[in-house]
Amino acid sequence: MAADNIDDVVDGLAAIVRDARRDGDRIGYFAALYRQVTVEVRAAIHAGRFDDGPRMDRFDTLFGNRYFDAHDAWRRDRGGPRCWREAFGRLDDPETVIVQHLVLGVSAHINLDLAVAAARTAPGAAIHGLRRDFLLINDILARVVLAVQRSVGAVSPYLGLLDELGGRGDEHVLDFGIRRSREEAWHNALVLASQDAADQEATIDLLDVRAAVLARLIARPGGLLRPALELIRRTESQDVPEVVAHLDRAVAPAG
Repeated sequence: MAADNIDDVVDGLAAIVRDARRDGDRIGYFAALYRQVTVEVRAAIHAGRFDDGPRMDRFDTLFGNRYFDAHDAWRRDRGGPRCWREAFGRLDDPETVIVQHLVLGVSAHINLDLAVAAARTAPGAAIHGLRRDFLLINDILARVVLAVQRSVGAVSPYLGLLDELGGRGDEHVLDFGIRRSREEAWHNALVLASQDAADQEATIDLLDVRAAVLARLIARPGGLLRPALELIRRTESQDVPEVVAHLDRAVAPAG
């Protein structure tokens, strides 16, 4: 699976979601969220909200292909980046709840793939010109994440416990530091953009190791979160095709 433009990314994600609904595959949880984010980014490109629309199309295509490559490597031989292996490896784990699947996917894609895609879209000094458009995606993410969290609440009624136990106040568990993670991704993109190919590979490997450690913490948190996750698991929907369908219609279609 490979995309040549943002339309291909949307179509590829839609195909994963469609197959997940047919097969009852939890891989559709994150794919449904990601599809909606990509649809919103595409709408923003068409509306002229970015400084350079064609560049954002290339950026989103590189970003999407990082996910497709990880997805295909996992399907082929359980390979791919460490952090994605951690995320995909939980798909058949009955103890992993819906929101954990979502956060695992978001974490791997932001903490590893985002910096790589940014640096390859705008290598060298050109990376600085990407800054404003990179930050504008935060607003799109915030809207989609809020809508998806509300949608998850309908199929996972005790999800709010994680916010309460985590002392998040008005924040939401799916936010889990998305803005901060994207800020770190921007810093890592600056580093990667200034490196040659060999140094880039070493940096990417370090980012993957760090993201994999974070994935294990997300999958198996300690303290009071463990009994809360058990309660959430016992009360949330186990109808995977319906959950995928529910998540996939969480956001109203972009204009």
